[in-house]
Amino acid sequence: MTFLLHKTKWDRVVDVMIYIVLGLFALSTLFPLYYVLVMSITPFSEVLKNGGFVVIPTKITFDAYSQIFSSPRIPQALKISVIITIVGTALNLLVTTLLAYPLSKKTMPGRNFILLGLVFTMLFSGGMIPTYLIVSGLGLTNTLGALIIPGLVSTFNMLIMKTYFENLPSEIEDAAHVDGCGDLATLARIILPLSMPIMATLGLFYGVGHWNTYFGGIMYLTDKSLYPIQVVLRNMIQTPNVSQELQIVNAAAINTLPPETVKMATVVVSILPVMLVYPFLQKYFIKGMLIGAVKG
Repeated sequence: MTFLLHKTKWDRVVDVMIYIVLGLFALSTLFPLYYVLVMSITPFSEVLKNGGFVVIPTKITFDAYSQIFSSPRIPQALKISVIITIVGTALNLLVTTLLAYPLSKKTMPGRNFILLGLVFTMLFSGGMIPTYLIVSGLGLTNTLGALIIPGLVSTFNMLIMKTYFENLPSEIEDAAHVDGCGDLATLARIILPLSMPIMATLGLFYGVGHWNTYFGGIMYLTDKSLYPIQVVLRNMIQTPNVSQELQIVNAAAINTLPPETVKMATVVVSILPVMLVYPFLQKYFIKGMLIGAVKG
């Protein structure tokens, strides 16, 4: 017997209310991004005309983008951010994989003790000053290594990857061992090709973390040529003299633009790479989260 479910009038009213609430929530989330974009392309005259608040610009100009890319600071900062994101993410995935794979084996000697030590670091850390002393003692200050090595492994991400490896059928590894593959060969030829979803997920986590890093740059770097884009953006927000922060000798052109417009343009430049990459990883991201975070 087939039962046909018909929505009542009250059910339709509830559906409409849910859609309205979700729409308002989406609007409140997207509006700040939209406002930043609008302010970055709005002419100075229109900003003044509307009292500094523009929602729908009548004219569009890309002078702010032209000015920030005419300075040496923004391209150099973007280059640094790209380097630490690519190199840092690759090293993060390599070390996390080499740590998570053996810990996914229940027969590994001392496995529980090592896991306990790793989880302990999620609850208690050495502190900011001891960390700085270690980084300084290793000679990493004023190097890009200071932005990569201290956060080489995230215990949270390692546990997600370990759970993913545990969910893979053990028969696959047994067959590889019968064919003569060692542990490293099995990991490289069998496990990693099956682990692309979790690799994409954790790669996105690590990559976004590296791209958005600014605290490490403030702590460990004094050479401004090594500043990543987020540190430059932070300094621009804190200083009233945008042209000085961007190292523009002839500041006459940029002074014709409101400082907020230049800052908004820099914000757009800083978030655009992540927004462009995420759609290509979204499929793997969702699948990796579902598989890697659930045991069984």
